[in-house]
Amino acid sequence: MPELAQVITEHLPYLQDLTEEQAARKPTPDVWSAKEILGHLIDSGVNNHARFVLSSVQDDLHLSGYNQNDWVSVGAWQERHWADLVALWATYQGQLAHIIAHLPPASLAHSLRIGESERLTLSFVAEDYVRHQLHHLAQIRERAGV
Repeated sequence: MPELAQVITEHLPYLQDLTEEQAARKPTPDVWSAKEILGHLIDSGVNNHARFVLSSVQDDLHLSGYNQNDWVSVGAWQERHWADLVALWATYQGQLAHIIAHLPPASLAHSLRIGESERLTLSFVAEDYVRHQLHHLAQIRERAGV
């Protein structure tokens, strides 16, 4: 599994090369555009930031989930300029990569539940966060036609 910093480095160039038109394209009205997908990844970062910090200092937490559709809708990501979204995504993911790299090793075994999930380890949540980024970055390539 690549580290988050590597994901940023590898994906930033093609994200920066997308046009406003490519990023705003919605296959159907109820399917997210590249702008909305990247906005979702920023929203996910905000929610996971709290999970990383809280779980690193306390074991056996039960944290709430979040409604991703509400976050994307209220965030109005479709109305933002693509270049601004890409810059925000890259900068925020860079901070999260820094946090993940500096999690105390003993905290990686801490357990948490997110919403109605089974118990997860902080290590799994951090690794799954990177998988989640990769999944949606592949969707952006697909939606934008690159």
